[in-house]
Amino acid sequence: MGVFSVMKEHDLLTIKEFSARTGIKDTTLRHYDDIKLFQPIMRGANGYRYYSAQQTIAINLINVLSSLNIPLKTISEMQKKRTPKLMLELLHEQELELNRELFRLQQAYAVIHTYTEMLQKGLLADESAISYQHMGAVTIELGPPTDFSSGYFYDSFFAFMKQMADRKMDAAYPVGGYYESMDAFLSAPGRPSRFFSLAPTGRDTKAAGEYLVGYTRGYYGSLSDLPKRLTGYAQEQKLVFAGPVYEMYLHDEISVMDYNNYLIQVSAPVKQA
Repeated sequence: MGVFSVMKEHDLLTIKEFSARTGIKDTTLRHYDDIKLFQPIMRGANGYRYYSAQQTIAINLINVLSSLNIPLKTISEMQKKRTPKLMLELLHEQELELNRELFRLQQAYAVIHTYTEMLQKGLLADESAISYQHMGAVTIELGPPTDFSSGYFYDSFFAFMKQMADRKMDAAYPVGGYYESMDAFLSAPGRPSRFFSLAPTGRDTKAAGEYLVGYTRGYYGSLSDLPKRLTGYAQEQKLVFAGPVYEMYLHDEISVMDYNNYLIQVSAPVKQA
């Protein structure tokens, strides 16, 4: 009666009114009342529940905490013995957990965004053409020098994955092949000097500049006549190759059913002869 005595009856909200204003189902409010988690400010002589407008602050916080999978029992216990210090401890713990979740979501977003850009580039590519174009700088992470002497292609790939793990880098980003020069590319197409990741936290850079860009279809390491087409175009346009060559699989097993139909992009920096 103490609280109600300073309020007029028309200042209070019925459970249906309170539910409509807060978006919380009246069945949920009744459950909260039954377990003494969140109770109406008063009950009328007819047993009806009445809530005050100020109670929306508390119920909204409870709703947020519940959405974070904090057990209702924990929230209820906190409500019964709440102090600024105890509430601070609870909220601080949840803040740390949210920061961890936000970091995880940011990482997942970056991976998905990278793949989205690659897929879009592949869909827009003129696969039959060799083009001369400016490409912006891209952050990458280079792996160790490859060694295909065992005859097993994936030995070097797994060595690269191990290096990524040792450096505590996310290995979910797309991986490509890096050739130290066009000569290295032509002497062993499909056998890169190193692997690289498009991880945005990488320590290396694919430099901005003018590139010859070409495409082909095939499985990993199968470049068909693309090396010949690149060199032929360069000779016709009086261009010379001037730096490392990059091989990317714009469409691979995440989007293509037939592994012989992966879309491969090769970009090689050039300059006028």
